[in-house]
Amino acid sequence: MKPKILVVGSMAMDLTVTSERFVGEGEMIFGNGFSSAPGGKGANQAVQAARLGAEVTMLGKLGKDDFGLSLIESLKQSGVNTEKILFSENVSTGVAVIQIQKNDKGTENKIIVIKGSNNELTVDDVAFLENEIADYNMVILQHEIPQEVNCRVADFAKAKGVLVMLNPAPSSEVPKELISCLSYICPNEHEASDIVGIKPESEDSIKQAIERLHDMGVDNVLITLGKVGCAFSDGTKIINSPSIDVAPVVDPTAAGDSFIGAFCTALSSGVSAEDALIFANCTAGITVSRMGAQTSLPTISEVSSVMKEKGYNISVTLD
Repeated sequence: MKPKILVVGSMAMDLTVTSERFVGEGEMIFGNGFSSAPGGKGANQAVQAARLGAEVTMLGKLGKDDFGLSLIESLKQSGVNTEKILFSENVSTGVAVIQIQKNDKGTENKIIVIKGSNNELTVDDVAFLENEIADYNMVILQHEIPQEVNCRVADFAKAKGVLVMLNPAPSSEVPKELISCLSYICPNEHEASDIVGIKPESEDSIKQAIERLHDMGVDNVLITLGKVGCAFSDGTKIINSPSIDVAPVVDPTAAGDSFIGAFCTALSSGVSAEDALIFANCTAGITVSRMGAQTSLPTISEVSSVMKEKGYNISVTLD
């Protein structure tokens, strides 16, 4: 049976420029390319989960503009239920301005997010979930909408026994009332450092950061570590899962969102945490080999094909 996932979060139009180096203060340089594509951490995670076969509903707020219409269409084309999406009367759709530095040393990115309509989502907008949230197997949250909304949604979910995953990005303080409702938390190494004051860069420091997050009240801790892979703990053991190289890195923009969408989909379908990590690493590996955010997110057939090529005998069945 398909897992039912609710994503409450952000939607934004990504405006991406590519250059050989990042622009300096007061400087103007020539770039190599420009593209626009639907994005936003919440929408990216929703699209990835849907393309992998989950039954996904998106809840967030858009502006009444061309970007908003494009975002709705992208979600629908990927099979995401958009009936819960709201529209702001006064504020434009969120935008992410992405600069990608690509040269012989590798590929890096810098991102500026304009929240726009994402910041207009209110606790009243999500009040109906108190009665409906039990319809879902898992809820995915991020930090690109107001924290009071995240807290309210997570509280509803905990009361009904629904799993909650928080991706604490962009990095900011995580309220205690939100942490107390989480089933899973998935920061990257920078976000983990900001939350617990320990940078997870060695085996010992990774263990310390994980333990600190457990001490804060989260049962399951997952830290993504860039090229290294990720580390997961359910409180009894730590699983280190290396990244999976599929092809040369083209654009790392949506790697974390792809990983989380895939991990939550696999986990919700009954796959073990260890196998879900491999599935998620493979999915993210495909994503970074392509340009754009949602345009780079793979389907279940693509992921299954690559996993077979890599010799992984893991079945994520979503009938």
